[in-house]
Amino acid sequence: MKPPAAALACLLAGGLLVSCQSAPSARPVPERPNLVILFADDLGYGDLACYGHPVIRTPNLDRMAAEGLRFTQFYSASPACTASRYSLLTGRLPARSGFAWVLGPKSVRGLHPEERTLAEELRQAGYATAAFGKWHLGRPERFLPLQHGFDEYLGLPYSNDMRPPKWESMPLIDGDEVVELDPDQTQLTRLYTERALDFIERQQDRPFLLYLPYAMPHVPLMPGAAFAGRSPRGLYGDVVEEIDWSVGAILGRLRQLGIDRRTLVVFTSDNGPWIIQGEEGGSAGLLRDGKGSTWEGGVREPGIFWWPGAIAAGGTERSVASTLDLYPTALRLAGRPLPPGETRDGLALDGRDLLPVLLGEAPQQRDPLYFHGPGHVLHAVREGPWKLHVVTSSQTGLDYFDGKLPLLFHLERDPSEEHDLAEEYPEVVARLRRLIDEHQAAVAAEGSRFEPGEAAGGR
Repeated sequence: MKPPAAALACLLAGGLLVSCQSAPSARPVPERPNLVILFADDLGYGDLACYGHPVIRTPNLDRMAAEGLRFTQFYSASPACTASRYSLLTGRLPARSGFAWVLGPKSVRGLHPEERTLAEELRQAGYATAAFGKWHLGRPERFLPLQHGFDEYLGLPYSNDMRPPKWESMPLIDGDEVVELDPDQTQLTRLYTERALDFIERQQDRPFLLYLPYAMPHVPLMPGAAFAGRSPRGLYGDVVEEIDWSVGAILGRLRQLGIDRRTLVVFTSDNGPWIIQGEEGGSAGLLRDGKGSTWEGGVREPGIFWWPGAIAAGGTERSVASTLDLYPTALRLAGRPLPPGETRDGLALDGRDLLPVLLGEAPQQRDPLYFHGPGHVLHAVREGPWKLHVVTSSQTGLDYFDGKLPLLFHLERDPSEEHDLAEEYPEVVARLRRLIDEHQAAVAAEGSRFEPGEAAGGR
């Protein structure tokens, strides 16, 4: 998985790109590459063709994987909407904040102003920043994207099912202003994509961060007219195939403008599929369970990285990585690398710089990953191939192992978490329990500067 020599020649010791031309007419590559994060909602590990789905057609994502790097052990930091978005934008586990789970539409809580988001860091580095899509980190204006480092925002402030008759009217917000109530959701994927394309056009001559958190395939499933009824997988397939169209449009525009070689694009999802929705829910493939659980199906996601000229085409990366890693990776690319100790403004960070992995220079040196459930209760830890569950839950209400705890799995041999090895490897159980105790003590010692987030009231 080695990048082309020309790409490596463009790297400084600090990991920054310098001006480099493959031909006299080529556009020079700046020191600070663009970053595009495409973030699906409730997409399962098995819902893309390039991850094994037999009938959902995702040619653009398949091409993105073929031209880039496909991770097979890529994790969201949480199996719930709000908590996972918090972690992506801050590089911190939800347990370090008030975001235990999901904010409801009437919550008065939100992303605290002292948090340092990815958008704030990159804007200070001279980036234009935009978010188009689902926010879900607080509805009051003081918590909206423009107050957290984004120059532009268009989207829904929470999940697309938080609407009448169960909830009050859902606002579509442009900047800080409500421009429409209860918008036609069949237009959302196209609307967000068109705004993203316009932003790319306007900002093509400067570095930019584009964050596009799609409303779909969260229920209610609302495909655009051009996609409705087209997928063999039914309504769920329709919305996934429309997201695939959106990805293709964005990658195509980057190519058309000649800025693809200075743009890192990442595609992943906030958490696993909503499997109790039947045919309107997705698939975790061979993984157990789905969203809301810390079983693999709730937290392991597709993870595709695309950066022509820097990331070698056609790679499959089997090391463990996480949405937590996007924050330190982006900061390094923007010329704002983290200081020793991996902290920012005295706050502990939980992600790791992925650049050596993306460039094929070194395997990821992964610290343990910790997975929390509602109320910041620690459910599981993964270290190397081992995963220990000390608490389990499922949206289905099932207790797969009849209440037995702890449960130990070797995920590289048993990704479906079928074969409990706790009795066979007591020394591994003891070591992972010590890690849990040390982690919980460290989180408690750090404390929280922030108001607790609401832990109930949504999906």
